[in-house]
Amino acid sequence: MKETIAVTGATGHVGANLIRMLAGRGFHVRALVREPSETLKGLQPELIYGDLSNLTALKELCRGSDVVIHTAAIISIGDQLKNAVFETNVTGTHNLISACKQMGVRRLIHFSSVDALVTDCRAVFVDESTKLDVESSLIYKRTKALGERLVMEAASPGFEVIVLSPAAIMGPFDFKPSLIGQMLIRMFNGQLPVLVPGGYSWVDVRDICDATIRAIHQGISGEKYLLTGQWADLVEIARMIQPLTKKKVVRSVVPFWMAYLGIPFIKAWSVLTGGHLLYTHDSLTILQKGYRNLSSTKAIETLGFTPQPLSETLTDTLTWFKQNGQLS
Repeated sequence: MKETIAVTGATGHVGANLIRMLAGRGFHVRALVREPSETLKGLQPELIYGDLSNLTALKELCRGSDVVIHTAAIISIGDQLKNAVFETNVTGTHNLISACKQMGVRRLIHFSSVDALVTDCRAVFVDESTKLDVESSLIYKRTKALGERLVMEAASPGFEVIVLSPAAIMGPFDFKPSLIGQMLIRMFNGQLPVLVPGGYSWVDVRDICDATIRAIHQGISGEKYLLTGQWADLVEIARMIQPLTKKKVVRSVVPFWMAYLGIPFIKAWSVLTGGHLLYTHDSLTILQKGYRNLSSTKAIETLGFTPQPLSETLTDTLTWFKQNGQLS
């Protein structure tokens, strides 16, 4: 008999890849969606309409599900959506935990983020023991930390919980696209003329989804697993993209102090052009202070997590965007 796996955030970047992979491996997939979406075109998951504020929909999602995978979140790099970010990332997670317990779900796999960790630039090694930053001034960082804490506190012998903490996610089937996807598109199209020297640890969405599916049976309840890849700054990413496009990708690199001073002008430009704001105080802080030495040893040993080379991920991602008409 097929196991039923329920997924929140089904139309997001991780959800779109995860549902494809789950269906391909023989699971019955149940997906929480707000409305019909092109993201799931060609797939046939059982659709439950609603969101994380709808307790009736959450109970329907959980009813009869063996495992719930919670990928839904609002990723915010600004201060415009603070209430919505908290309601989704914290209150929504609380609502889902309640529905899982009421409907007898045996295992919840919760997506957190390495951004939920306390940032200490002096740290030379970061793993699952690093503390959560539940008092961060950055709304996304704080709410992901609070949501993760809620999940861990909910664990019991009858309700297993596992936390997965990915780094910066890149890869195909990025329909919306994500903030990282938007950045890559702008780089490729020569529309991101100014870069800063900071970077992220980048990880392929397909590697994350493979580890997630392995966690269904191999993950240990009450444990967290960091899913990270290769660290590279934005200049390195741009230089990797350059051979793939005729546009000039790297034009100028400015120091962080200058980038912070330029935020008001960047905001004004985004309003005039209708573009999404990628450089904000929050995003610059994460770029400047984010960890470089993140360890995925635990996920590698327990979940068989195998991050592929960044160059392959980047090429596959841009190929997918090109096939979907988003590269000029």
